[in-house]
Amino acid sequence: MPSPLPPTSSSRPHPGPPLGWLGVIYMGLFLAGLYPVTILGGRPYFPVPSAPLNAITEFFQVRSSAVLLCAFLQFGAAVPLGIFSATIASRFRFLGIRAAGPGITFFGGLAAASNMMVSSSLLWAMSHADTAHDPTLIQALHRFDFALGGAGFSVPFGLLVMGIAITAGFGRLLPRWLIVIGVIIAVAGELSWLAMIFPSLLFLIPLTRFPGFLWLIAAGFLLPRSVAAMKAVQS
Repeated sequence: MPSPLPPTSSSRPHPGPPLGWLGVIYMGLFLAGLYPVTILGGRPYFPVPSAPLNAITEFFQVRSSAVLLCAFLQFGAAVPLGIFSATIASRFRFLGIRAAGPGITFFGGLAAASNMMVSSSLLWAMSHADTAHDPTLIQALHRFDFALGGAGFSVPFGLLVMGIAITAGFGRLLPRWLIVIGVIIAVAGELSWLAMIFPSLLFLIPLTRFPGFLWLIAAGFLLPRSVAAMKAVQS
């Protein structure tokens, strides 16, 4: 349970950026980055790692501009995600949480944001013509990129959501329904690790990613900003 703070500071809001809007910016940049390389962005579509080598090579040769734009926007999306993670961990400490939850939250968010930056950097490298014309290199980079952007993202992202949900659950800082949804998303994220061996479980990655975006935004807007607001929610 949160430890009490001096009464004079109970109404002072946490001195940090607005979590909800950080979540909105993150989701907006990420989805904008997906647009150029998905079905909506034209053909050929973004290939899965198991696609034939000629299909992977063709995509990066024909859609290099789209890949470059995707890399640019998703690299940028990692920044608000990292700030969100640091801010919400700080918010928990500000509210008096002294458990391991804020540390797990920060680790998960930092790892997810870092993997996004590396994955986007690989996409940037693959968007260059000299790289795209080397089939063996482009296939290896594509698989590495998919690993970082797939389970490499959803597993730490699940830790981020789990850290928030469990910490908020013990402190009664968020609605119970939101906490339950968060735990489900987080479990899906951790189980997505198995997709590295069992490709049939790849669906767990988008199941973690897209509902998780909305969950972070909701949690960011609903989490109390001051000790007084926290006590009002708990009462």
